[in-house]
Amino acid sequence: MVQHRVGYAPGVYDLFHVGHLNILRHARSQCDYLVAGVVSDEMAELAKGRRPVVPLVERLEIVRSVRWVDAAFVETVPEKLETWRQVRFDVIFKGDDWRGTDKGLKLERDFAAVGVEVVYFPYTVHTSSTLLRKALDALSAPAPGRPAQAVGSPEAL
Repeated sequence: MVQHRVGYAPGVYDLFHVGHLNILRHARSQCDYLVAGVVSDEMAELAKGRRPVVPLVERLEIVRSVRWVDAAFVETVPEKLETWRQVRFDVIFKGDDWRGTDKGLKLERDFAAVGVEVVYFPYTVHTSSTLLRKALDALSAPAPGRPAQAVGSPEAL
């Protein structure tokens, strides 16, 4: 019998960039069916202390449209093991910024108990949503002596 390997690539996927694309491409090369887990706005805020710039419905549409993604799943719980109970994947993909950290070691222990492999991919250091968000914040910051304006507003153009 041929094993059908289901992969799971969770992320916020906010301000979608080449690092996200690389993770999804590499993940799909190591499984037969790839599910991208898109973290809900509430879970992202809980984990990172702020809501995503791009709303969930739009992030889902972007991720679903990537050719390497077979399905997208909305993550609404903080525990990846609970997500596994819902999705039933064989391998989970994470950026190597998790490797060796407390959260990465917990992930490895939890998934070893249910036979799920944890695979780390190189983190794209030069491009990240955090850096993009800082750049957007800097662009939208008011100049000294001027009131703040929304990025993309007629006054800001």
